[in-house]
Amino acid sequence: MRLHGCGFPLSRPIFHSAAARLPLTQLRYLSRLTSKKIKGRRKASPPLLDADVVRWNKTITDCMHRGRCDAAGRLFLRMPRRNIVSWNTMLSGYLSNGQYPAALRLFDAMPDRDAVSWNTMINGHVLNGNLSAARGMFEEMPMRDIISWNTMISAYAHSGQVELAQEIFDRAPAKDSISYNGILAAYIRNGRFEAAQKLFDSNPCWELVSWNAMLAGYVQRKRLADARRLFNRLPEKDVVSWNTMVSGYAQNGDMVEARRLFEGSPCKDVFTWTAMVSGYAQNGMIDDARKVFDRMPQRNIVSWNAMIAAYVQNKDIQDAKDLFNAMPLRNISSWNTMVTGYAQAGMIEEARKIFDEMSDRDSISWSAMIAGYTQSGCSEEALHLFIEMGRSGERMNRSSFTCAFSTCADIAVMECGMQVHGRLVKAGYGLGSFVGNSLLSMYFKCGDIDGADKAFLEISHKDVVTWNTVIAGNARHGFGNKALEAFDLMRTKMKPDNVTLVGVLSACSHSGLINKGIDFFYSMHQDFGIEPRAEHYTCMIDLLGRAGRLSEAQSLIKDLPFEPDATMWGALLGASRIHRHTDLGKKAAEKIFEMEPGNAGMYVLLSNLHASSGGWAEVSKLRAMMRDRGVRKVPGFSWIEMENRVHTFSAGDTSHPEKEGIYAFLEELETKMKKAGYVSATNLVLHDVEEEEKEQMLKFHSEKIAVAYGVLRMAPGRPVRVIKNLRVCEDCHNAIKCISLIENRLIILRDSNRFHHFSGGSCSCRDYW
Repeated sequence: MRLHGCGFPLSRPIFHSAAARLPLTQLRYLSRLTSKKIKGRRKASPPLLDADVVRWNKTITDCMHRGRCDAAGRLFLRMPRRNIVSWNTMLSGYLSNGQYPAALRLFDAMPDRDAVSWNTMINGHVLNGNLSAARGMFEEMPMRDIISWNTMISAYAHSGQVELAQEIFDRAPAKDSISYNGILAAYIRNGRFEAAQKLFDSNPCWELVSWNAMLAGYVQRKRLADARRLFNRLPEKDVVSWNTMVSGYAQNGDMVEARRLFEGSPCKDVFTWTAMVSGYAQNGMIDDARKVFDRMPQRNIVSWNAMIAAYVQNKDIQDAKDLFNAMPLRNISSWNTMVTGYAQAGMIEEARKIFDEMSDRDSISWSAMIAGYTQSGCSEEALHLFIEMGRSGERMNRSSFTCAFSTCADIAVMECGMQVHGRLVKAGYGLGSFVGNSLLSMYFKCGDIDGADKAFLEISHKDVVTWNTVIAGNARHGFGNKALEAFDLMRTKMKPDNVTLVGVLSACSHSGLINKGIDFFYSMHQDFGIEPRAEHYTCMIDLLGRAGRLSEAQSLIKDLPFEPDATMWGALLGASRIHRHTDLGKKAAEKIFEMEPGNAGMYVLLSNLHASSGGWAEVSKLRAMMRDRGVRKVPGFSWIEMENRVHTFSAGDTSHPEKEGIYAFLEELETKMKKAGYVSATNLVLHDVEEEEKEQMLKFHSEKIAVAYGVLRMAPGRPVRVIKNLRVCEDCHNAIKCISLIENRLIILRDSNRFHHFSGGSCSCRDYW
């Protein structure tokens, strides 16, 4: 469009800002002129203006600017005469105040429409996410102007629909700088950088905003050499050009070049200074960041937040707090940074105090606090806060759902996890890789393989984490062949990483696939370019040890390219216990106690090994050693979720309100089990007492009580899912196999090491754990 009498083209944003400064009479004239040009009519002299209508229109505009839509509507209805400007004023007013349905009704009722009417309503559809309605109205327009075409190009560009943006661009009968800038931005924003380069090179007359867009595109792709060449070619440089290059070098760790450009910039603004503060902070140069911050001629909230975030990232919580308290003005980001900082530092009470002091919260505030509880092991508080977030009316974002799924997975509350899944669906979120991976992990960790399989199929974009979760999940459940099938499928789609190979080796170890595991380990460098790390060697030691190939496991430890850690010796100790190799187990334990003298689990493993061979004197020595070193055995607990309640049991538990019924049922079960051939593994009791007493001690282990309660109270046909914080003992493993047979129930037990699926008298681990 050309401004009447001036002779130069105006872009859409300039037209709007110019129009805002013009008297209403001229504004109306411009609107009429635009409409007539669109309809192909001859230029006409501007019509005489009705002063009364102008005054009414101005009053309506004032009401809309103040958000008083009802008052504007009443004025509109009282007008003795209306013109097209009156209708357009109401239309744009409704849309600017979020009254989308009212705008739709008004547009349908308009006796006449000009290009401003159509373009305003199309833009309203776009702003409300209704692109199909916008496109329909665009195609319905009797005549389109360049604003119509540019609106649709921009709409499709922002929604990521590059092909449709390109279609509109190609169809446009005339194009201006906004058209070209719109399609260029669409390419850059949506990763079509080669197309953006081609378009940019085809046009020598770009505006500076387009040069800056290309510059930012190079920087975002870390192509700093190309960005620098383009920067040097710029016909003119503004503060955005300089800021883009300064932040580009800073984000890529080249603070020397960032500083050189910063000092050479002729036009620094607050964002230039803030880019340097953030750059130093991201590269761990906190003192330099503070020096720049202190030199700043002026600061805005972003500057203060950048410096606070720098301290938080560096774990300097006190300095962050001091700066936070000194801020002249805070925004929600300032508060969120402090909540995150305290939570990440494990100072969960301080984080909650800041959270409670916030006068306003957004989804980031809630998610930061929920994540803090999750990371601190405060699972119940995390879930309570997630529920409170929903009740507050705040829209739950993907991060909050991810934290909720992680919490449900950690404490294995599947019913709660399924309810969170339901909320996710109701919120309208698809299963992208971010939230989808946490949902997938939740189902695996809660023992629901079918749920995990369904979640996997629903994830729209499967990344390496998705595949790793499926492989590791099936491995932990003892479904080694299924894990390897997933690995084979993954290899056709993407390259495995070192975590993938840990899952593969773990699958082979847990499922007794010895030769396959050995082949994968020794070919991983050649086939996948992955050098074996400590965790891969640990898997191999575990695999060989479980298979009874203890001498090979020892040789592997001896030939390690680095010093073995406690985890590797722990794998060898576990294998020694399985195969009752006391001397080797003792040697492994000595190495562990040197590195981790407080590791109670290793003392228990060695005690089990000595007790199984009748070495009660050694057991007594170990107990004395634990007392002297202040090491306490971690008490065993088992829990089961039922009707949104978690029931927790310890060995010989008498605190449950239904204890009498549970113990009576356990006695009944034991009678049936003995008839079916079950014999207590009394050799596992670490006390030198009579056999009858040993049987009594084994009878009421926490996992037996939890399983009995589940069988007793859960509807027939439903799986019984039990979680134990320690490794399941051999006697309980045998007992639960028997219970699954005589009660015809699927019992899924998650211990500290893996999952056991008991059914029909056998276990998915094939007694290999």
